[in-house]
Amino acid sequence: MLRPLQNLFTPADYPDLLVGLGEPDDAAVYRLDDERALIVTTDFFTPIVDDPYQYGAIAAANALSDVYAMGGRPLLALNIAALPPTLPAAVSAQIILGMAEKVREAGAAIAGGHTIQDKEPKVGLAVIGLASPDRLLTKGGARPGDVLILTKPVGTGCITTAAKNDRAQPDDVAEAVRWMMRLNRDAAEVAVALGARAATDITGFGLLGHATEMAEASGVTLVIEAGRVPLIEGAARYAAQWIFPGGSSANREAYEPGVRVSGTLPEEHLMLLYDAQTSGGLLIALSAEQRDRFATEMASRGMPWWEIGRVAERSNAPIVLEALAVQ
Repeated sequence: MLRPLQNLFTPADYPDLLVGLGEPDDAAVYRLDDERALIVTTDFFTPIVDDPYQYGAIAAANALSDVYAMGGRPLLALNIAALPPTLPAAVSAQIILGMAEKVREAGAAIAGGHTIQDKEPKVGLAVIGLASPDRLLTKGGARPGDVLILTKPVGTGCITTAAKNDRAQPDDVAEAVRWMMRLNRDAAEVAVALGARAATDITGFGLLGHATEMAEASGVTLVIEAGRVPLIEGAARYAAQWIFPGGSSANREAYEPGVRVSGTLPEEHLMLLYDAQTSGGLLIALSAEQRDRFATEMASRGMPWWEIGRVAERSNAPIVLEALAVQ
């Protein structure tokens, strides 16, 4: 019988593996010395938009986000691509170009990669980043009294699903693409500079799924104010039509037992908080003092952010969703 990987590799076996299977996080972290640690991650997926360049750029931003979620800066990346042999060379080139230019924007280098043939395109990156071992952002660093910051609105899952079914307005898709292509670099740099300790990026498990992981790892309860969670333009309209990817329903089934709703929340709004995201924002826990300085620094960079809740002592649920402000 196969044993789970976490039972094969224990922390004692690899003392310099600071983050790995023992305490799963957004990426693996390996200490090189007292001042440097490598962050290693990989991510890839099938197309979620029709434009090949945008597809590549979104896939790259999504993979790079794991490094930012750990408080690191990307150094280099390797392309991962599974492409149909019938795909026109010009289309493949645009996908690779989108990935390469997004990695360049992050200040990192494409150092190679690997390509195979497959019936459906799948692209992404393996990324190596660098961080200070004593300034990592992890899911386990949230403390009671912290405030919760989100750096991108949610709704990419329902909007891209609407687009796949030819039910989305072009302006709404363009807005979703704009958010998905945006790097999480600025928020990560500011959070690390301020001494923040807790963050995760919002991707396939949705806001409530990833928030649950942070709450469990930190041993706290995250209190999220539903009415303060930002939504991408058009997301509420598609949610009202119950247009969601299958992953959103799977998220709700998996995480709903740990979510306590205080108040009355429309079903479609609740579902948006479970909506499976692609290249979403960072969820960051900051002290009150750090929050004020974060606001000042992000404003100086022209970068958006939203305060969506707070961290409390652990109660009978990892997530308390305050819905009273939602109509």
